[in-house]
Amino acid sequence: MKTKYLLLLFTALLAACSGNENGSDAYGNFEANEVIISAEAQGKLIEFNIEEGEKLRKGQMLGFIDTVPLSIQKEQLLAQRQAVASKVPNVRAQVAVLEEQKAILNTEKERIEKLFNDNAATKQQLDDISGKCNVLEKQIVATKTQISSVAKEIQVVDKQIKLINEQISRAKIINPIDGTVLEKYLEENEIAVAGKALYKIAGLDEIDLRVYISGAQLPNIKIGQKVKVFIDKDEETNQEYDGEVFWISDQAEFTPKIIQTKEERVNMVYALKIRVKNDGKLKIGMPGEVIFN
Repeated sequence: MKTKYLLLLFTALLAACSGNENGSDAYGNFEANEVIISAEAQGKLIEFNIEEGEKLRKGQMLGFIDTVPLSIQKEQLLAQRQAVASKVPNVRAQVAVLEEQKAILNTEKERIEKLFNDNAATKQQLDDISGKCNVLEKQIVATKTQISSVAKEIQVVDKQIKLINEQISRAKIINPIDGTVLEKYLEENEIAVAGKALYKIAGLDEIDLRVYISGAQLPNIKIGQKVKVFIDKDEETNQEYDGEVFWISDQAEFTPKIIQTKEERVNMVYALKIRVKNDGKLKIGMPGEVIFN
């Protein structure tokens, strides 16, 4: 009978140690770099084709927000630009007329100068024609400045059009990273507000295991260290993954109460993260444990 009990005890011990016979060095939960994508424009959500759990590519267009009001503003600005630009030919025509008058006056001035040199014209006549030439020259300069003013008006309108185009482009919902949709917050035909969350996404091809180690363990751990990560395969065995330490906290903290006993919560520990390639079985929030090689 005693032999039978010993055999049963030995079998139970083997089952308890299966998949991780040396015991784990640290425990924690898996997490991922979650990104919340928000709307960059305001309006009715005309199209939004994603589902939770769907894998998305970086740069993939997912839908767009209503841009009719922006398009109307753009049409108004284009009409305004056309009206402002139409002033330029009129101003140039005025300058051309003034230039022609200037040429005629210069010819008349040369004639009077010759007469004045031959004592056939008075000083008053010469002064009068010179004054007219000066006045006309100033008129030409003043008229030409109108072209610069019109050009500046066009530049202002062009910048307004550029701003509208930027707002229209932001109405497109473009996915910024490769990843899996974790949550979807809005549906088609709902109103999107600039800055309001549309969906949450995370890259799950690689996932991080956050664990906590004691100060005594810390000197033996370094960035880039290869480790063994385990998750529950079934009630008795664990599944093993290769991992690599890529972050170690530089500050101590109290042991998180969710994974430690009351007695251990008074201890100070250091958090670290281990990156693991995900075969699809690792989920955010899943518990894991690690053995440092």
